[in-house]
Amino acid sequence: MAGISRTFISLESATSSRAGHGSYPCQGIYYSGGRPAPKVAFIATHYEVDFAEHYLAEYMAERGFGFLGWNTRFRGNGAYFLLEHALVDIGAGVKWLREEAKIDVVVLLGNSGGASLMSAYQSQAVEPNISPARNLPLPDAVLALPQADVFISLNAHPGRPEVLTAWMDPSVVAEDDPVNTDAKLDMFNANNGPPYERDFVKAYRQAQLARNERITRWARNELDGLQSMGVWDRLFNVFRTWADLRFLDLALDPSDRSPGCYMGDAKRANYGPFGIGSTCTLRTWLSMWSLAESQCRAAPHLARVTVPSIVIQSTADQGCFPSDARMICDALGASDKHLEMISGDHYLTDDADRVAVADLIADWLRERVS
Repeated sequence: MAGISRTFISLESATSSRAGHGSYPCQGIYYSGGRPAPKVAFIATHYEVDFAEHYLAEYMAERGFGFLGWNTRFRGNGAYFLLEHALVDIGAGVKWLREEAKIDVVVLLGNSGGASLMSAYQSQAVEPNISPARNLPLPDAVLALPQADVFISLNAHPGRPEVLTAWMDPSVVAEDDPVNTDAKLDMFNANNGPPYERDFVKAYRQAQLARNERITRWARNELDGLQSMGVWDRLFNVFRTWADLRFLDLALDPSDRSPGCYMGDAKRANYGPFGIGSTCTLRTWLSMWSLAESQCRAAPHLARVTVPSIVIQSTADQGCFPSDARMICDALGASDKHLEMISGDHYLTDDADRVAVADLIADWLRERVS
């Protein structure tokens, strides 16, 4: 867009310095529409997806706001994610906005997976509450994070453990075999649906929970065993994570979405090599994906988010659903909170939808900040 400046920002983190090959752990792009310099700015970050060129950045800059598309050290490297260090890296971006860009109002934009991450950031900044990854100290820097002033959830799910479990294929017979399948729990078995009967849905969801719990037990035991031999950690794979019943049965959590998932055909995606949580270390599983241990579940953090908040959800989103948006809004501790359903898909790929959501956010913000 004409008149929008893009400034590359790279910073050290309190818990990670510049790499030997030259890159800094925290990197992003700051967008601004020029003069007068904005006093309100967004920061958008994800667990592992590169948000430097976020699709809303130029739209918000065009409307007079600053926008920092920000990446932690885990961009493209989610297999090694640890929450406490991601929060420290986000803090470096917030600090830059305050001190270098001279921003008065910092808006946390939690888009997709970024909503639970950004709620964890604000929660920790307001009231330190997280624990470190197993057998690691909690860094001092995560105990003194600068707070933000506004929170926005956009096309988001209620946490990394929740979304993985909801998408996880419970018909997997053995974690080291990507193909072997229990037909009674196979959503792609035509004998089971779609549409899926209530009893099947209940059994399926319970089996998804059980699979997450089994991996967690194994990860704990494996980590203990490795440590007894002086081994720090290891990588492992999680197969078949494109198996949410809602991908095929549109009567479950009704919306305007079409059948399928973000990768297209759900069955093909489910048996393919690309998926959330597909590769991780034992500690990363426990930090990000485990229902029992992860602190990347949004609800406890959202309760500590008391700044003005808005939850925005696209009605044609194939992976984040109306029930997710309602849960996020209900869990927020803010007295000033609002839920808005909008048209569009997960990424708002139609330009008209991006314009509409940018206008919605800008109008909502201007009612609350000068």
